[in-house]
Amino acid sequence: MKQEPHIKVAEVMSRDVRTIDSMATVRQAMEKMAGEGVSSLVVERRDETDEFGVLVVADIAREVVARNHSFDRVQVYEVMSKPVVSIDPGMDLRYAIRLLVRFGLSRALVLGVDRQILGMVTLRDMVLRYAGTGAGAGGS
Repeated sequence: MKQEPHIKVAEVMSRDVRTIDSMATVRQAMEKMAGEGVSSLVVERRDETDEFGVLVVADIAREVVARNHSFDRVQVYEVMSKPVVSIDPGMDLRYAIRLLVRFGLSRALVLGVDRQILGMVTLRDMVLRYAGTGAGAGGS
């Protein structure tokens, strides 16, 4: 029987997380995504009691493009997903993969004990790393 690797989420997560304000327009978010080469942005909390959100390209496609809305008139908070599923950096990769699959998600935030963003992890990067392909942290 093959022994599977014990890999922690922290070993795979991308530490370079891009953020955006919830009041930004979808056009501003798309420009930021294109300029920084990412397909998702973390939506900043308004204050300590708020939760993080996430905006992914699929949200824009579903809520703006498919409904023929204006990129300049729709704000990020109207189409983002919130709250975001978060994962502990010490979680075993197998369980993190199962969690995202169970909820049909492609990514999760990695938060520290103080609820500060440590990084983001994608299902793609976790599965590739777990399978032993050597793929590390990648696009968010």
